[in-house]
Amino acid sequence: YKTDHSPLTKADTEANKIITDILQETNFPILSEEGKKIPYEERKDWKFLWIVDPLDGTKEFVKKNGEFTVNIAFVKNGLPLFGVVYAPVLKKLYIGARDLGSFYLETGDVYGSFELVLKAATKLPMPREYVNKFFLVASRSHLNDETNKFIARIKKLHPNLEYVSIGSSLKFCLIAEGKADIYPRMAPTMEWDTAAGHAVLKYAGGNVWQYENGIEVLYNKENLLNPWFIAERR
Repeated sequence: YKTDHSPLTKADTEANKIITDILQETNFPILSEEGKKIPYEERKDWKFLWIVDPLDGTKEFVKKNGEFTVNIAFVKNGLPLFGVVYAPVLKKLYIGARDLGSFYLETGDVYGSFELVLKAATKLPMPREYVNKFFLVASRSHLNDETNKFIARIKKLHPNLEYVSIGSSLKFCLIAEGKADIYPRMAPTMEWDTAAGHAVLKYAGGNVWQYENGIEVLYNKENLLNPWFIAERR
């Protein structure tokens, strides 16, 4: 268990080593939970960096419900340029990239060039299945009073509110797909929890805003803890 009493598995550490070994070949620095002790005095000069969560949704992984993801993002000056979210058990791959947009691929094991993957993928967002409903997505494991109060306010604006609960970065991806409208997060998250999902949502036409001031969430901050945020489609 980590200091915040959340679980840490061997899969976290093994996957982190595999991913960082490959990304090191790019010569861009890598920020992950494993490297969170890198001093800000060193990090503050990183114009470009990778942000990695080798296993997002460890509680879901332990529960064996399949709702965990591998998150890899590439960030420039605090904002995500590119992100990949992959759910290995569900065989779902999400990609978001500036100038390209966002894509979804449901497949077996993903092989081949980036171009081949994009060719097989579906552009996001997809057409809405239910146009007369408003879908709010929230965490399975981290609901609290503040989130419930926000949900109550949203319900007053949207009496047709439907509630969806799912683990890990799949919450961002549901909005990017067009299957959900908003994801409020009034509980702690770290930068590696959100950067890749942020990219997928952003380049599908949505974004992730700081709850207090409406400014886009930024990365590689001195404090790697995210502010409360609202992820939503435009």
